[in-house]
Amino acid sequence: MYRFLLTRQWVILTLVVLAMIPTMVELGFWQLHRHEHRVEQNALITRNLEADPVPVARLTSPGHTVPRSDYWRAVTATGTFDTAHEVVVRRRTSQDERIGVLVLTPLDLKGGGTVLVNRGWVPAADDQQSFPEVPAPPRGEVTVTGRLKADETTSASGIKDLEGLPDRQVMLMNSAQQSHLLGRPVLGGYLELTGPAPEGGSPETIAAPDDSSIGPHMAYAVQWWLFAAGVPVGWVVLARREKRDRDEAAAQAGASEQPEPAAA
Repeated sequence: MYRFLLTRQWVILTLVVLAMIPTMVELGFWQLHRHEHRVEQNALITRNLEADPVPVARLTSPGHTVPRSDYWRAVTATGTFDTAHEVVVRRRTSQDERIGVLVLTPLDLKGGGTVLVNRGWVPAADDQQSFPEVPAPPRGEVTVTGRLKADETTSASGIKDLEGLPDRQVMLMNSAQQSHLLGRPVLGGYLELTGPAPEGGSPETIAAPDDSSIGPHMAYAVQWWLFAAGVPVGWVVLARREKRDRDEAAAQAGASEQPEPAAA
């Protein structure tokens, strides 16, 4: 009855179906893991943003790699901004998706040491070889608050660290690079400034990370699993339809081969 399943066409179709099912199941689990990671990430962001600020030197030191558990942790730092060694980070976007630069200013800490502070976004100069206009930070000793972030690297960010850039322009916010340029130790990672707010709203401070959206990953996972369940059902439907068509064709062929009745 189902000998046609042994034909080349149906053998290939069956093998494709058998390959698709585990692939779709695996894709569903991949999306599920992405959903779980997003939920965990949101919980981490919420926990660290709501934590009481601590002095930055408690969480990092020169050469320290900021662990994921400390990303976005609220910290404070007291010191004096070193505008003479301020740099801008090229090709960064504002909250409304305009291309510009981020202002990265060293803060010499009151008790010793230096930490990098990302003061926010400003428009790039018309001539990309020139240093843009950057509003000055507060003078004298100041206490700032911010979110602790890990050093940027090409492997983690996907941003290529270009060579031969104009003076005081960089591609990455990286404490090791800035320590080399400054000629003194710099605490690992950097701060995203949250306070005090800059006068006139410039530089534009970085928005807090989103800790509410979980994305569509769970919906995609369910879709892949439904597809995996639907593939064998579709295979059965096609097989039964093929059998029905073959039975109808055989019946029609049999009827056409019957002899016509003799004339009277």
